Formats: sequence, C-alpha cells, structure tokens
Amino acid sequence: MSEDSGQEKTELPSEKRLRESREKGEVASSRDLSGAMVVLAGVAALMSSGESALRHATNLFSIGLDYHRDALFSGTLPARALHAAMREALALFGPVAVATLLATMVAPLLMGGVNFSAQALQPKFERIDPLKGLGRIFAMRGLVELAKALLKLLFIGLVLLLLLRHWQGELQATGRGTVTAGIALSISLLGRAGLWFGSLLALIGGLDALYQRFDHAKRLRMTKQEVRDESKETEGNPELKSRIRQVQQQQSRQRMMEDLPKADVVVVNPSHFAVALRYDDGRMGAPRVIAKGVDLLAQQIRLVAGSHRIAMVEAPPLARALYATTELGREIPTALYVAVAQVLAYVYQLKQAVVHGEEPPPAPMPEVDPDLMGPYRDQ
Repeated sequence: MSEDSGQEKTELPSEKRLRESREKGEVASSRDLSGAMVVLAGVAALMSSGESALRHATNLFSIGLDYHRDALFSGTLPARALHAAMREALALFGPVAVATLLATMVAPLLMGGVNFSAQALQPKFERIDPLKGLGRIFAMRGLVELAKALLKLLFIGLVLLLLLRHWQGELQATGRGTVTAGIALSISLLGRAGLWFGSLLALIGGLDALYQRFDHAKRLRMTKQEVRDESKETEGNPELKSRIRQVQQQQSRQRMMEDLPKADVVVVNPSHFAVALRYDDGRMGAPRVIAKGVDLLAQQIRLVAGSHRIAMVEAPPLARALYATTELGREIPTALYVAVAQVLAYVYQLKQAVVHGEEPPPAPMPEVDPDLMGPYRDQ
C-alpha cells in the first residue's frame, strides 16, 4: 500500500525477524572490540612469557652473528641457520599466535555468541557491482564508518606519538647497552606500546559495540504495517480462519445430527434450548450429551427427534444447565446426576406405559442449582 511506504519503523523487531536476521548472518558485531581482544591477548601472552621470550629473542638475534670459522665454509650453514631461526621464532611467537587465535574465537561471545550462517556464504554477484559498491561507500552508513575510521586513526596515532616522545630516552637506550639488555628493553617497550594500543582499541571497541547494537536494532525495526502483515503470515489470514471455523462448525453439526437418532431423550426449553442425552450403562460412566443447540438449531434437533420418535421432556432449568455446563460429546457433571436420572426414569416409565397401554406417568420437575445455568439463568 502506498500509504504504508512512508511509515516510520517504530515497532520493535519480532522474534521471526530476529531469527531470519541471524539466519542471514546479519548480527550486531564490532570489529574494533574483536581487534582489541586479539591485541590484548597477544600482548598478555608476550609479556607473561618473561624470561622465556627474552631468551628466544636473544637466540634469534645472535643466530646471524655467531658463527665458527668451520661453519662459514660449510654448505649446510644457510639451512642450519634458517632452521634454528624458525625454531626460535616459533618458540617466541607461538604463545602469542595461540593466544590471538583463542581471542579471535572468544571475541564474538561478547556480542551475543557465535553465529554460523550458510546463507551468508552464498555468492551474491550484486556485491561486485561497481555502481552498487559506490552507492554503499557514499551511503550514510558508509560515511559514518569512514568518519569512525578517521577518528580512530587520529586518536590512536596521536596517543602513540605522545608515547614515543615520552619513551624517547628508553628507545635510544636500546642501542647503547649490551645486546641482551637492548632486547629486554625492546620487548618491554613493545609490550607496553601494545598494552596502550589494545586498551585504546578496547575503549573504542566498547563504544562501537554499543553503537552497533543500537544500529542493528534500528535497522531491524518494523513499521506497523509490517507487523500486521507478519501477524497474518504467522497466524493466518483472519478471513480464511473464519471460513475454516465455519466449515468445522458445519461438519460438527452434521455429525451431531447423524448421532441424534441414538439419543434416549431430548431435554427442551420450549422456546430456546434442546439437549439430547444418551446413556449406555455398559460403556458410559454417566449420560453423555450427543447434541445441543439454541433457537434455530434447537428447532432442528426437536424436528429430528420427533421424526425418530425420541422422547422429549420439557425441563427448562435442566436444559439450560446442560447446555451451559456440558460440551458436546462429554458426560454430564455430577451435580446434574439426580436431575437427569429423574428424566431418564420418566422416559423408561413412559415407554413401559405405552407398551402396556397404561396412563403415562406425570412429567418430572427436576430441581437444578441456578448457578449451573451460567449466563442462561434468566432465559
């Protein structure tokens, strides 16, 4: 509808939309926060290794400077030096690599868990369309991301520049002492710089995570029309559901009329109600309602009952109570046992009187608690 196209997205996203978003791989995520976790994990692994890192760094540095005369004329020197350098480098940076790998897997948990989407892996050729690519770059979202990147670069670069000026004396000292002392000081400066960088990135990442959650929730918001359309898809079209209920009611009435000839008695209120009862003491614990109706349906029940010579007993309070308390196909409640027993006894006596040509017995007037009539108490 054209009038809905300009609607504002003011409604919170439904569970269906959230689920579809996750299936498409569209979840709130912050690259800055994940990057901060990786940097801090790597720095922590490097600084916690302590003397081990210093030893491997010293060995790595000395490989290219410490040779015997015989080794210089050996053809295996390059291979041995390369092998030793790779072994020391692996020992030095292995813990850092493991820590950063673990941080890469754990970081998404901070934003709501790991989400794997097969749909996100499917190729989408519109992503390589240069025109659409330019549109994404110059869209508002792209400009916001560009502004964020520039601000991060300026902020982090400024802080690190101030740190370099503050550590100028220590940086110059790395070349004035022994090799071991220089390497130890370099590792210390590298760790502190990484700690500062990771902390700044974590601060930026925390703010970015809040923004990404807000932006993701905003993009998933729905218009009132979308909520109504989704409700129709989920719960079904109201017109179709109404038609289904009508068909079900018609089928129920048809089955009810088919079962009506099996009734033992029809309890009626002359103007409104008709309730058909059947009792089989071998299979039923109590009499069961096999048909009931009001007004026009009650008239149809009386006509069918008359055509099949089923006894009809006028007991208005009992008819209203049976209609109010007992669903179709269910046994009557215990509170109506006595009243229904009087009616069934009367029907049995009436049949016997007809068979023997005797005077019919007086019709019963069963007493019923008015509260059992429910909303039909005064009808």
